[in-house]
Amino acid sequence: MGADVVFFQRPFPSANSILIKDEKTILVDTGFGSDIARTEQLLRQFEVEPSELDLIINTHYHSDHVGGNHYFQKIYGTSIAAHKWEADLINYKDPEACSAEWLDQPVEPYRVNKILLDQDKINTGASTFEVLHTPGHTLGHISLYEPEQQLLICGDLFHYKDVGWLNIFREGVNSLGRSIESLDKLAQLNIKIAYPGHGIAIDEPLAMIDMARTRLEKWIGQPEKIYWHAAKRIFSFSLIIRNGIEKNAIEDYLMECGWFHDFARNAFHEQPKDFVKVLLDEMLRSGAARWQGDILTATAPYEIPDKYWSPENIKPRDW
Repeated sequence: MGADVVFFQRPFPSANSILIKDEKTILVDTGFGSDIARTEQLLRQFEVEPSELDLIINTHYHSDHVGGNHYFQKIYGTSIAAHKWEADLINYKDPEACSAEWLDQPVEPYRVNKILLDQDKINTGASTFEVLHTPGHTLGHISLYEPEQQLLICGDLFHYKDVGWLNIFREGVNSLGRSIESLDKLAQLNIKIAYPGHGIAIDEPLAMIDMARTRLEKWIGQPEKIYWHAAKRIFSFSLIIRNGIEKNAIEDYLMECGWFHDFARNAFHEQPKDFVKVLLDEMLRSGAARWQGDILTATAPYEIPDKYWSPENIKPRDW
């Protein structure tokens, strides 16, 4: 029969979570830090007490995937597993860890206890999941594959009719090429169902892999599409975790963000102050954001984070 695998589709700011119930109980990705009560509720809904978790596995280290790590590790002593390339940054408390400083996204401290590498095997009892290093969205991004059920957990490598945004400034200029290589790697597998980091479960995963690859190939000669796809996703997430930003505060906020300066100067060759209007116009034109009175808000569905969950806006430099 194999392990029971439960897919939790979650609204922003959290990524989806996947619960593996077997002799060992594993949670893949813990959501955003403000959403921990909901994470515990989802576990209990399927008769798993948070204290019973044997392991947390992170597909990658962005805040929407690792935000609950601190709580589970502090309260329950849960072990956390991640790819070595990201685990090292986490455990060394490197300011670049989680890209949190650059993205201006809070992440509370945690440690990685189990280092994962490509082709590692994770036995849960009735099932064995293979770790697949699938870089692109981040350098240490992993997927998990269970061959008996032909089940793939793919993180943010691809979603239903979408791809994860690419960070050429922090994850390397060849993020695009690495993403294509990772998709090619997955295309060799027999997959019946894929559970992505955002959006719905995918019951035609090979078709979605092919669609994602086609989209990325088109971007090879159109780098501005890579830039806009990423910049809009990042700014949308900033709006989500703040439940909007007042009109008169937007420029000051953006001028404090590393990602904004990199896109302005190095991607679009604009002075940052001039790029504020360019970005706002594109957010509104594309439908990624809208005005609600004098507050700019994201249009993606999301649950409003508790503004008091992390008042210090903690980053790895503070760990």
